[in-house]
Amino acid sequence: MTGIILSGGKNIRMGGENKAFVEVGGERIIDRTIRIFKEIFAEIILVTNSPLEYVDYDVQIVTDLIKGKAALGGIYTGLFYSACEYSFVVPCDMPFLNSRFIEYMINHINRYDIVVPNSPDGLQPLHAIYSRNCIPSIKNLIGRDNLKVKNLYEKHKTSTIPADVIKSFDPQEKIFLNVNSKKDLERILKASEKSKRISPPF
Repeated sequence: MTGIILSGGKNIRMGGENKAFVEVGGERIIDRTIRIFKEIFAEIILVTNSPLEYVDYDVQIVTDLIKGKAALGGIYTGLFYSACEYSFVVPCDMPFLNSRFIEYMINHINRYDIVVPNSPDGLQPLHAIYSRNCIPSIKNLIGRDNLKVKNLYEKHKTSTIPADVIKSFDPQEKIFLNVNSKKDLERILKASEKSKRISPPF
């Protein structure tokens, strides 16, 4: 299994600040993500169009094969370079990844091409497992400039993780929080402080 980290965003709503290097709970998001990935995955690929920012990390760094195709393009690139049949994909700005939940997802691949959480907020395509079988379909979607990741699911055998299972791993409902803006960051820092009061962070 490969772990793929997507870091191709322009960080416009963060005033140009790289979301991956934001510190939450005393640790940069990218540092925590890579630390968790090293415990789980045989291979780690970081997809970025700013590779020089990550040269100090012991991961495989690649750039988008097809530029300007949003997260779907990043998934395509990561799967293309992956040495494994399956890859778990997340963006660089999710500070509350839960290793036990990721392992649960891995254990429920069976013969599916895609495993994706179905939270109360809907499907979470950027916290999901994808097979290399998805590569032709993704390339086809990109070719038609149809960049919604969820449009891939109708073309492949997809397993969804129900909300009650997610909640058993994530009672505070924070796994899927991500830093898209300064406002998101304020909300996430508050969630981190709340976690410290309730239990040890992470």
